[in-house]
Amino acid sequence: MLMYVDVKPVGPKGSYVGLATLNKWMSERLGVNMLLYHITDWLGVVPVLFALGFAILGLTQLINRKSLKRVDYSILVLGAFYLLVIGAYLFFEFNIVNYRPVLIQNVLEASYPSSTTLLVLCVMSTAIMQFNRLIKGRSARIAINAVCAVFVVIAVVGRLLSGVHWLTDILGGALLSSALVMLYDSVNTFIEIKKNR
Repeated sequence: MLMYVDVKPVGPKGSYVGLATLNKWMSERLGVNMLLYHITDWLGVVPVLFALGFAILGLTQLINRKSLKRVDYSILVLGAFYLLVIGAYLFFEFNIVNYRPVLIQNVLEASYPSSTTLLVLCVMSTAIMQFNRLIKGRSARIAINAVCAVFVVIAVVGRLLSGVHWLTDILGGALLSSALVMLYDSVNTFIEIKKNR
């Protein structure tokens, strides 16, 4: 839709934006808050640290168990999932759908989908799934999952309110993340069912 519906040059330097009327209307209402932009940029480090933690867990299992086949299947699937997320990010960096509604350091940057939204939703959602599997204590699991969920809401809503993305960039990031996370969950479920037969 963004490539064909209501495409107009409403972005900086006359850049074209799909669903221009909706995106421009929302952008004018939100304005730009560079403090929120910088805060949400820094919040993007948290999912990277989570991903790094799961990578270290997988590496530790590999070293201790001396075989890739003995590493927990869900950690291996998570590693493949992270590669898929990186691939999706790179795809949209090279196949630009639209540019940001503001110039960052006087440069037009790719804006769709919001990479912060993609990263936060993909990593934190799968982290919750991993914590549900790894943490045995119900209270601790609920507390950690609640913290992760609140973090996701703050990061994604903060990114929208910062005004450095069009509304459709945030929605696109959320939709792409949802599809990727459902794929991850489906693969894990399939492997688990196959193992238990």
